[in-house]
Amino acid sequence: MKLALVGIGKIARDQHVPALAASPDWELAATVSRSGTVDGIPAYTDFAALLAERPDIGTISLCLPPQPRYPYAELALKAGRHVMLEKPPGQTLAEVHALERLAAQHGVTLYATWHSRMAEAVAPAKAWLADKTITRAHITWREDVRKWHPGQDWVFEPGGMGVFDPGINALSILTEILPAPVHVTQADLEFPANRDTPIAARIAFSGNVTADFDWRQEGPQTWDIEIDTDQGPCALRFGGNRFEVAGQEVAGEQTIMGEYPRLYARMAELVRNGASEVDLAPMVHVADALTLGRRIVTDAFQF
Repeated sequence: MKLALVGIGKIARDQHVPALAASPDWELAATVSRSGTVDGIPAYTDFAALLAERPDIGTISLCLPPQPRYPYAELALKAGRHVMLEKPPGQTLAEVHALERLAAQHGVTLYATWHSRMAEAVAPAKAWLADKTITRAHITWREDVRKWHPGQDWVFEPGGMGVFDPGINALSILTEILPAPVHVTQADLEFPANRDTPIAARIAFSGNVTADFDWRQEGPQTWDIEIDTDQGPCALRFGGNRFEVAGQEVAGEQTIMGEYPRLYARMAELVRNGASEVDLAPMVHVADALTLGRRIVTDAFQF
């Protein structure tokens, strides 16, 4: 199946392009970007022109930042193309609900992806927790924004979500593996004095669940979810790619390179089945944290 990749930035080059090159389901048939290209692939700078000139391309994968993404998705769906959304699926919940309605109206697939749910150890962790009662859980998600988003000011602009851009990955795992849902009860949000979105967050949920997100950690990065249950402790580490029970590793791998190939395999399955998949639970937690959050001003941030 032919696919066009829109937005040729860091995540597209690091993950989407290699995943598509290795996919048995997809052919990368074109790209759309103001400046980025992929060697050997027809490149467009005008999305409307691509849709008009390439009716053979049935699927659009949108790797744009969330702020400009909605008009592209709307145009693609109205043109009868299937659409795959990089996370987070939009700036707001209302935007994504609108896209979901459009996809249904036009009989095409809409897939709101959560790449961290495709991490190697997430499914084993979900299976192990299915019959357990959670007594406590804590997320520690600390990384270096300069490493993962070098010079990308959009992450600190309204709609960019700030530290929730990586934090939503943890929330996508949490909402996938917990046997019962939780909700945000309070949050402390640290905003750099010169920025519009938080650089750190501490969140409390119902069910004795807490989270610590920080975008200022240099050196080794921390992506852990530690859970206590009525039948002992477990932990997901390395962004959901390693699963431990009582301190012993029982499932996982040492790389995150399997996540995007699994996303594209799932998209192929959805298209073939004429189905959509839009789970907004992780984004609900972000919206609630921003609604309930206490604003704390911290040092100005510059890349």
